[in-house]
Amino acid sequence: MGRNCPRRCRGLPDGRSRHCSVNMANDNEASKNPPVPSSGGRARAAISEAPPAQLSDLAVSPFGMPTALLKGEVRVAWLGRTSTEDQQDPRQSLIRQLHTSKSAIPASWAIVCHFYDVESGRLELDARGRKTGYERFDIPIARDGGITDLLEEASHPNRRFDVVICENASRTARRMYEGLSIERELERANVPLFASNEPIKLDGGRAQQILQRRINQSVAEYEVLNTLELSWGGLCTHVREGWNIGKPPYGYAAKRYKHPNPLKAAKGATKTRLEPDGRRAETVTTIANWRYYEDLGYDTIVERLNADLDLYPPPEPPGGPARARGAWSKSTVCDLLRNPKYTGYQVFNRRGTRSRGGAYNDPRLWVWSPEPAHEPLIPKWMYDELAARRAAKRGSRDKNTPNAHPDTRRTYLFRGRVHCFCHRRMRGLVQKRLTYYQCWPKGNNRGRPQAFADHPKTVYIRETALIDAVSAFFADRVFGPQRRELFAADLASQDDRAARQREDERERLRHTLADVQRRQANILRQVEESDPGDSFARGLRDRYNDLERERQTTLAAVSALDAADTAEPARPTADTVDLLNALPYLEMNLALAPEPLLRQLFELTQLTIELHDDSDHITLTIRLPADYVPRAADTAERITDAMPHHTRRARKKSRGGVVHAVGAAQGAR
Repeated sequence: MGRNCPRRCRGLPDGRSRHCSVNMANDNEASKNPPVPSSGGRARAAISEAPPAQLSDLAVSPFGMPTALLKGEVRVAWLGRTSTEDQQDPRQSLIRQLHTSKSAIPASWAIVCHFYDVESGRLELDARGRKTGYERFDIPIARDGGITDLLEEASHPNRRFDVVICENASRTARRMYEGLSIERELERANVPLFASNEPIKLDGGRAQQILQRRINQSVAEYEVLNTLELSWGGLCTHVREGWNIGKPPYGYAAKRYKHPNPLKAAKGATKTRLEPDGRRAETVTTIANWRYYEDLGYDTIVERLNADLDLYPPPEPPGGPARARGAWSKSTVCDLLRNPKYTGYQVFNRRGTRSRGGAYNDPRLWVWSPEPAHEPLIPKWMYDELAARRAAKRGSRDKNTPNAHPDTRRTYLFRGRVHCFCHRRMRGLVQKRLTYYQCWPKGNNRGRPQAFADHPKTVYIRETALIDAVSAFFADRVFGPQRRELFAADLASQDDRAARQREDERERLRHTLADVQRRQANILRQVEESDPGDSFARGLRDRYNDLERERQTTLAAVSALDAADTAEPARPTADTVDLLNALPYLEMNLALAPEPLLRQLFELTQLTIELHDDSDHITLTIRLPADYVPRAADTAERITDAMPHHTRRARKKSRGGVVHAVGAAQGAR
């Protein structure tokens, strides 16, 4: 039963009257607990602004809503967000979110400003609100800013709103951590956050509301992660079946196939595999051969490519011809040689495009197809060798010419060619007018005492000793009259046990495969002569299926052996000995030869020197492509002509021929 209020109720600021009625129970309660008396108009103001007596204890507790929500009209800020444009239509989504939010708020509340973004909800909070994709859509909602603008205005004392409303908690953020951070920022500013799919209660506790919101946020984050995981699994399966993802790498073109799913194929969907792209494919193979056989640096490779752009057409960036430089660069060549797709395998997840800002992932995280899916442009064994060299050659200049730095005083004859047994390049130094090559791991591993812990403190080798060994190597094994016999002896000592074991295993698998096929043929004849419903015929069918699985397993084992043979570089054979006749027979002493000619000879033959552990032996290795045989022969003759007259010997030109490669190894004191 109501009666007139004993308090003096003033009108609203806009001149409207305010109706006030209080029941008897509330009056009695107020008489038992009168307000603290104060003097003058201050007391009347305190009585006038006191919370209504009908509010619950929780509503007036520190856990209740701010007092701004207890007045008649509440200013509301609407918060919206939609995913990127390739996931949904931002215009329709934002219009629906605003309509849903308006229908959920009380009648006395009014939305006075709008904050929304068109971006992924999985972004971190400091990266939110920076997208401008909303400008491309005709969104009929006046935008006052994004999520960052909302949080900034919420902390301002003269903000335009008292509360924030959104469609659901996932519109603030898709991950709970970012969602809780936004709630915390608004809570510090005394601005509540509501959602249209949650009850809006102002006169009761918030525990139930918080529980429901946390459940909704957990479900939203679960749905996102579950969708991403399922999508990731589909991408990995897509790659393992040999299909390409994204733009084909330079040297390949996309060959389209009808989508295996009939429903998607009916809509025109396709899948792509890689196929060589004419001259560009030949350019990739040429670059790999230059890098492997000639051991060229990126600078030299780029110079050769840019010297004839018609023969070696440069790649085009994803942005099209407008962004194209029209020339090769070192970074382009480096990325090309690091791409494992050129080995014929389909590879995915090499770079964290979205998760790590495009950084390269650890090779252990790459997803490979189980077998080659397209024609290779670089052999797998060559790709692995180039990858192994890359770490050893990092930071080294191409060629052994003097450094362009003004403080450079000299260079070393075997610069970059001498390697310690720890696989580190040895650096040159001069002590007491003698030239040495030194391996000193502590020098460039400061702060990492565990690196090369078992390595000697310093390893030295004298340049004069190397010159004597290299001179004997070239005089005996490359240009000497007994080189054929020495090369044949090296071939006889090669360890080809692994290849023989693979061949024996392949022969055994061939016998097994033939036996399985023979038994399958016998079963088919018996099934044709039996009643289809007979239990014996059903047993024969089961046995045939078992043999088919065994046949498929055997074929897979044979394919693995073939892949192992392909991955292993070709070994020189006895026929290669006859090809040495393309080189002249010369007697020379490299210690007396001019240094520029020696450097040229070492570059053409790609000489490498490797020390042995715990001994004074070294291994010398050369590689001589067929194209370089005439140049190597000419350089050797020039070295002989430049030697003093009393050291010259008669030389005899050999018959012509073609050499694919020459290699040898020798231990020398």
